[in-house]
Amino acid sequence: MNQINIQYYKTKYAEFILGSFKNKLCLLDFKYRKMRTTVDNRLKTGFKAEFVEQDDEILKDTRKQLDEYFNMERKVFDIPIITIGTDFQKCVWKALLKVPYGTTSTYLQLAKDIDNEKAVRAVASANGANSIAFIIPCHRIIGSNGNLTGYGGGLALKKRLIKLEQNLFTI
Repeated sequence: MNQINIQYYKTKYAEFILGSFKNKLCLLDFKYRKMRTTVDNRLKTGFKAEFVEQDDEILKDTRKQLDEYFNMERKVFDIPIITIGTDFQKCVWKALLKVPYGTTSTYLQLAKDIDNEKAVRAVASANGANSIAFIIPCHRIIGSNGNLTGYGGGLALKKRLIKLEQNLFTI
């Protein structure tokens, strides 16, 4: 049986669960999100692996880069990642990677970016299934009317992250 190394990491923003598989980050998510079991089971099934609480270099580097991000010292992550999802989800996540730091986009624009304008709800669902927060920046996606919409870490955190990236406050 393969293993996914996991570690829990608490910051002043939230508590996270981090996971690596074969020297790539596969999990950077909120410890207490509603979809926790769904996301974890998708990873375990997809990699045919079990979670083992064990640290490694990828997880150490992820914690370091997260700290830099939260301290406004990092805008781009350079950690190797691996995702498990449908082809559609992977397409959406790839499009999310193109949304620049300090900007936002909408679910509709993301659907247009993948040449599937009618798939707005499916895009939103794929966005919510993202298991690598911050690096695949699902927090940068807002409603077409400018309102903040669902986020695994909660809307208050989503608002805080958007402000952080737009340097609207200092920590």
